[in-house]
Amino acid sequence: MQLPPKVTDRAFERLAEIGAADQGQALRVAVEGGGCSGFQYEIALDDPKEDDLVLEGAGQKVVVDSISLPFLSDAVIDFSEELIGARFVINNPNATSSCGCGTSFSM
Repeated sequence: MQLPPKVTDRAFERLAEIGAADQGQALRVAVEGGGCSGFQYEIALDDPKEDDLVLEGAGQKVVVDSISLPFLSDAVIDFSEELIGARFVINNPNATSSCGCGTSFSM
């Protein structure tokens, strides 16, 4: 059974800080072929589409398309602030390996 991805409070708070919902936008998390490990994450502000899974919190939305959803089953979408910069990160239990950049993985 596939579980939907989870979004942390910190990720929703960051979306609120940048005013995503105020602009009618959601954080889109998608998985595409490519990258140094076979798959890569695409994370961007986008308009929600009809077949998206919508995850809501703090008045904000994170959307995942139906094709990417199986790759993100039970993953955690978070926001991380580190010395090298602040970014949305995905902790994915389905990934068997990932590369140093954190945007590419294999299954």
